[in-house]
Amino acid sequence: MKKSYEMDMCSGPLLSKLLLFTLPLMLSGILQLLFNAADIVIVGKFSGSHALAAVGSTSALINLFVNVFIGFSIGTNVLAAQYFGAKDRKNMQETVHTSVLLGIIGGLFLIVAGLLLGRLMLEWMGTPENVLDQAALYINIYFAGMPAMLVYNFGAAILRAIGDTRRPLFYLLTAGVINVIMNMIFVIGFHMGVAGVALATVISQVISACLIVRCLMQSEGMYHLELRNIRIYKGKLLQIVRIGLPAGLQGAVFSISNVLIQSSINSFGSVAMAGSTAAGNIEGFVYTAMNSVYQTALSFVSQNIGGGKKERIPKIALECFALVFVIGAVLGNAAYRFGNGLLGIYSSDAEVIQYGLSRMRMICQLYFLCGMMDVSVGILRGLGYAIMPMLVSLAGACGLRVIWIFTIFRWHHSLDILFMSYPITWTVTLVAHLICLAFVWEHRMRSIPR
Repeated sequence: MKKSYEMDMCSGPLLSKLLLFTLPLMLSGILQLLFNAADIVIVGKFSGSHALAAVGSTSALINLFVNVFIGFSIGTNVLAAQYFGAKDRKNMQETVHTSVLLGIIGGLFLIVAGLLLGRLMLEWMGTPENVLDQAALYINIYFAGMPAMLVYNFGAAILRAIGDTRRPLFYLLTAGVINVIMNMIFVIGFHMGVAGVALATVISQVISACLIVRCLMQSEGMYHLELRNIRIYKGKLLQIVRIGLPAGLQGAVFSISNVLIQSSINSFGSVAMAGSTAAGNIEGFVYTAMNSVYQTALSFVSQNIGGGKKERIPKIALECFALVFVIGAVLGNAAYRFGNGLLGIYSSDAEVIQYGLSRMRMICQLYFLCGMMDVSVGILRGLGYAIMPMLVSLAGACGLRVIWIFTIFRWHHSLDILFMSYPITWTVTLVAHLICLAFVWEHRMRSIPR
């Protein structure tokens, strides 16, 4: 009997299914970050702190370019989960084929955008001269893998929609191991520095995309992919854009605020940049673990809406909030408590480690607030509300953060003051999202058929 990877989220025990769905997602994200950390460790140890700073300084800029299209994959996740819950094969098929082509087109667009604007944006961010050339080279090579990255993300969104988080884990593990091997060959063996790290990343992205496309083509369920049927279905594209564009714009504007923060960090020099890069990489493990609960909330709420099981949604919300609180509080505080040793993995420079600890002290201990903020967004998007969480997030997290940079930080020019903007904006935005959730449930949920 062929093994089934599908999950019925509309019936049966909830907590066990939430954990069964979340844990592979969490492991996938953590594995991906481990492989990314290997990139940074290898380039930092074997190519120096300037190369480490060059790679780290590109993260916010890369996210700025790709977040709109990653947002579209959220639209795919919501639509596919609703159609799977409703057992609607025709609309599911149209969603699958539209999404794959959208990923290819978006990736080609990003290649051109990265080549034309990458260096200019790095200069605008105030990237130091001793880092700029290497950072620009990294961007140019990295963006060659954008079509593969987006195809993987859209394919993974389809699999999450039907309850499958295990196969994407296997694919990431395979591609990540190859990425580390390529890093060792290109950086240690051929002394290619940041170019080697970028090239290894592109190769791993192509492998993960090929694996997920093969998975969709070999499936026998309603999410089966036929290459000859790949096309844009206008109705599905508009629905994906309606849900995904606000999420993508939110991510892009978040990235703009992070670009401003990165620019502010750059003003403290390359050593501060290296410390912040290392600390940010460690924080990424905590964020990724929490983000898996956001994706769980999004998929479970969407599938239950499609299946007409609105009575399960309050329990989904409460259990996801509890789960993300525990994950964020435990992992965030553990990361800070062991920060000195963890940062030492990335650099042996005592000054780099102190800069990293300064960042982690402000961010890690209250990181659970960010996770709860994201879960509230996932619930709202799963319910079909795209504009509301975008506006709240832009005003609360992004808008306040930008205001902070140009007022409080300008008056008190220190890294502690800069990083303090994170927990303050998380708190304000979380409260606003909870108010929106209460309003939606009270005034709009009654219209959803049972």
